[in-house]
Amino acid sequence: MKLESTLTCPECGHQSVETMPTDACVHFYECKNCGVLLKPLAGDCCVFCSHADLPCPPRQENGRAHRRPANARS
Repeated sequence: MKLESTLTCPECGHQSVETMPTDACVHFYECKNCGVLLKPLAGDCCVFCSHADLPCPPRQENGRAHRRPANARS
């Protein structure tokens, strides 16, 4: 399981590598560049599942499919 994931802000495209907690979902994240408050998209449990290149640890463990953000860079 990987605990570091790159969050991409849907507003400004800023990317930030963050460590995901293993015991909680992150429901809000403030972009370090533009200050917009990221929230999970409908059907997702946390901001990592919606706006990052890797899903949260529980989803990694369950093997659930993760959709990559449209503006995420490879």
